[in-house]
Amino acid sequence: MRVEHVEVAVRTGGRVRVEDVTEHVRQAVRDAGVRQGIVLASVPHTTCAVCVNENETGLRSDIERLAREVLEPLASQGEFAHDCIDDNARAHLTSLLLGHHAMLPIADGEVVLGTWQSVFLVEMDGPRERRLHLQVIGI
Repeated sequence: MRVEHVEVAVRTGGRVRVEDVTEHVRQAVRDAGVRQGIVLASVPHTTCAVCVNENETGLRSDIERLAREVLEPLASQGEFAHDCIDDNARAHLTSLLLGHHAMLPIADGEVVLGTWQSVFLVEMDGPRERRLHLQVIGI
């Protein structure tokens, strides 16, 4: 069993932004030399997320809108308690909904993704430099 860990710096380009990190995931798997297994993509941050979805311009914009507005009904009922510290409660709460990791299968040395699937880091409190951790496990 082989286990490889890679940390990738990802510079996000806006307050809320969807960054395609698929090629980083693919490269980590190629470099690890794993033919069959899994790859875990994870972020050690509480105001961004990792998800898998279609890399289409309109959908990326919709994901960014979701990250900005999903908690709007709650915000209209009053301020979030965490906002008194650093005014980013929405980013923290949205990351809970989207999740901080994605696990993908590896088959024949390649990440298994559907035709339209890509791996995204979703920034909700940027712009920042984020760390994407990739753990490749397999044979």
